[in-house]
Amino acid sequence: MASITRDWQSQVKGILKAELKRRNLSYADLAERLGALGVKDNERNISNKISRGTFSAAFLVQCLEAIGARTIHLDDT
Repeated sequence: MASITRDWQSQVKGILKAELKRRNLSYADLAERLGALGVKDNERNISNKISRGTFSAAFLVQCLEAIGARTIHLDDT
């Protein structure tokens, strides 16, 4: 059976970027919304985290909560 290699970091950052784009939100908007939840981070740090794709699951959930995402799409269909 052939082994399928997935780039998990690219997938998770793509999911988060897509959710931001769907809502027409910038990283600055995300930083502001995270701040309202008590998560202190600035636009530059958020941009770097998302660009690397190495953020924690907790950060992903905080972001999704901050932007009001109740569901996410794991595929392109």
